[in-house]
Amino acid sequence: MSQLEFTQQYTALQALLMNFALKLTKDEEAARDLVQDTALKAYKYRKMYQKGTNMGAWLMTIMRNTFINDYRKRKRRQILNDSTSNNYLLNSGSSSVSNTGELQIAIEEVENILNKIDDWARIPLLMHVEGYKYDEIAQELEIPLGTVKSRIYFARKQLKARLGERA
Repeated sequence: MSQLEFTQQYTALQALLMNFALKLTKDEEAARDLVQDTALKAYKYRKMYQKGTNMGAWLMTIMRNTFINDYRKRKRRQILNDSTSNNYLLNSGSSSVSNTGELQIAIEEVENILNKIDDWARIPLLMHVEGYKYDEIAQELEIPLGTVKSRIYFARKQLKARLGERA
């Protein structure tokens, strides 16, 4: 199909497409944008149109798919519109009330579980958490490097198992 034939057929169907776009969007400006997007995609892929088939149905399918894809994109973005007069507080980065009670309870619970782990596994783990490297822990405790790694592994495993029991 030549470019001229395609343009003529599209122009004949433009009013039909505008009505369909209005049904989909319920907004005249959005409908015009949708018709324009449809025209662009139809022109871009005009070689895929099979001559002799229903061009109106082909264009409406393009329009419907474009509308659905745009709707999904907007849904994912979910832009927040705040109508209050103090919009500057939206991105202030600080909360007005800080509540550390729940965090404090969690920390105490982990400390209690850590205290129940045997010293041979707990001490290397605590040193590792404080920032000591494996070889520094091995030198400090005067044990082989592999032993340090395995003790930290076992301590983590015990801690995870006991925390899992609480949850």
